[in-house]
Amino acid sequence: MPSTPHDPPINRRRFLGASAANAAGMAAAGVVGWGGVAQAKSSPGEKIAVGVIGVRGQGKTLATALAGFPDVQVAALCDVDESLLPVVSREVESQQGPAPILVKDFRRLLDDPQVDAVVIATPDHWHAAMTILACQAGKDVYVEKPVSHTLAEGPAMIAAATRHQRVVQSGLQQRSGTHFQSAVDFVQSGRLGTVHLAKAWTIHQRKSIGYRKNTEVPAGVDYELWLGPAQSRPFNPNRFHYNWHWFWDYGTGELGNWGVHLLDVARWGLGVEFPSQVSAVGGKFHFQDDQQTPDTLTVNYTYPGRMICWEHRLWSPHGQEGRSAAVAFYGDRGTLIVDRGGWKVYGQKDSVTAEGSELLEPHLRNFIDCVRSRNVPVCPLEVGHVSSSLCHLGNLAYRMGRSLDVQPQTGVIVNDVAAAALTRTDYRAPWNAISI
Repeated sequence: MPSTPHDPPINRRRFLGASAANAAGMAAAGVVGWGGVAQAKSSPGEKIAVGVIGVRGQGKTLATALAGFPDVQVAALCDVDESLLPVVSREVESQQGPAPILVKDFRRLLDDPQVDAVVIATPDHWHAAMTILACQAGKDVYVEKPVSHTLAEGPAMIAAATRHQRVVQSGLQQRSGTHFQSAVDFVQSGRLGTVHLAKAWTIHQRKSIGYRKNTEVPAGVDYELWLGPAQSRPFNPNRFHYNWHWFWDYGTGELGNWGVHLLDVARWGLGVEFPSQVSAVGGKFHFQDDQQTPDTLTVNYTYPGRMICWEHRLWSPHGQEGRSAAVAFYGDRGTLIVDRGGWKVYGQKDSVTAEGSELLEPHLRNFIDCVRSRNVPVCPLEVGHVSSSLCHLGNLAYRMGRSLDVQPQTGVIVNDVAAAALTRTDYRAPWNAISI
């Protein structure tokens, strides 16, 4: 492919050799081969063929929801842990009829011209590389939150999507919730007066992950492919399914897990993008275990004349304002608090409320509709990049132990060489062919 400084060439065919070599072993293990299954077409009136990459947890939810759409065929499921595939496949088949193809290596989905779009529901450290490769392969993309693992990845993803004219939806489903939309409309209407402060938080009791020793890689798991661009390490079960969230190599902690959803709503309501300064304080105060990310954290984001405050406590049973995970907008004429259950205004004579609305299915519906129409989705990659960047900036301020000055137009850290060096990660070969 032709190259640009932002979108370097990468030879997908070179990557596919290992997949072909593994095909026989995968078939023997019960993973269906790529040939022999009719693929859906993307022409008007026909079904959109979607491949789902990563089918544990959220990926399973996304796959089964899409399989219920009459104009979608979940054509393929992909996961490096082949033990997960049969169960999800049965659920998808029960929704749509035809069984999806099952593969371990996502590059096989990208190489098939009949797959129209991919859903990326992998650990965070894979989001950028998979999105860029999918755009280069001509696939539209639904990428889970946070859209990136580092600050530098977002602009590279946007460049690839722009150059290849791909539809990319960020998995921040609050943007498709009618009650979140009406809450933002209320905040921006002026009926709260001047809003100088928004707070977002998640407060709940997670369990300790304990301490675990390195072990052999479980049967049926392609651990090298799971690591992908991350540095090589021995397999440890505490760094694998779900608990990867709490390790810097793969995840972004609670700030990138829950925080990205709520910070997105906070900045949406305030009508702001990148802050000018970010400060954070916290630590791993409660849990004595393997995880690296903080269990207690507050982050302040400074904007002209206003600010956003984030807090998480992962060991506490009592939330703020009667909500365990929410956003509050504080105006001089009232306060609006919104979560997934609805919203309510406090401090005014007339109580204004709204019930919760469906989030995920409308968000997926919007993505599929945009794949057909080529319209911009409700939460495009550019929106996901800014909200994900708030999480990265907060984590960096915490890890550096000092405030960070930020260029408000770009989100780039200024006047701090050491912090700026952590905004990118050197990918491991062969994934380093994707320059970020």
